[in-house]
Amino acid sequence: MTPNPPSSRGKLGRSRLGGVPTSLAPGHASAPRQLALDIAPPAAAPFREELLPGAVKIAGWLSPDAQRWLAAGFQEWALPPAGLRHPRVPSGHLMSVQSVCLGWHWEPYAYSKTADDTDGAPVKPLPAGLVAMARAAVADSFGPESAASYAPDAAIVNLYTAEAHLGLHLDGEEPSEAPVVTLSLGDTGVFRFAGVGRRNGPFTDVELRSGDLLVFGGPSRRIYHGVPKVLEGTAPEGIGLPPGRVSITLRETGL
Repeated sequence: MTPNPPSSRGKLGRSRLGGVPTSLAPGHASAPRQLALDIAPPAAAPFREELLPGAVKIAGWLSPDAQRWLAAGFQEWALPPAGLRHPRVPSGHLMSVQSVCLGWHWEPYAYSKTADDTDGAPVKPLPAGLVAMARAAVADSFGPESAASYAPDAAIVNLYTAEAHLGLHLDGEEPSEAPVVTLSLGDTGVFRFAGVGRRNGPFTDVELRSGDLLVFGGPSRRIYHGVPKVLEGTAPEGIGLPPGRVSITLRETGL
């Protein structure tokens, strides 16, 4: 099979205006300064569903303890330096999602090791516990042999408030063809697949609830996808998140 080519949108350059730093809502900004990075990966739930060739959802994959650990991590990662911000695309448009990066800093449409669109600080490291989760996710989705060489080195962590959305796009700044792993926390989000090489319908929409896993690779690695809607007030209690949905998207960049 011929690999899907990476995106050429990096040729658009970067916005000179930069992103806009943000902070979490009061009452949610405090988090443990030290996190246990060697948390055991969760056991796979028996609700595996192949949505499209190479795109797999496993409902309830994250245990409640794992969700709370990730929520505490998010509150830590969101703090400056190199903290949470609204990214800005090269045209000057400010994205409605808020984002923080680990391992590699992503801004539309390039990777770097420093938060060049905000304070210029070094990007926070990718926790070993997240790497273990991502490898377990690939193994549970496609089999242990698929995870043997999987080496995720970056995470983009997005916060979607009730009015936020993410337009159709492909993850194309990474030379690597390795799968993309998405962990969902908080409010339910509607995740939309279009197609490889097309942004128009027909679409495949799937609801991702707190604790759900989505992995896409192989023929779907460069598929157009987005998040058109978040279902406000659907988060389970006791996770420790601000209102909204948090997605943790891990990938192997190949950089």
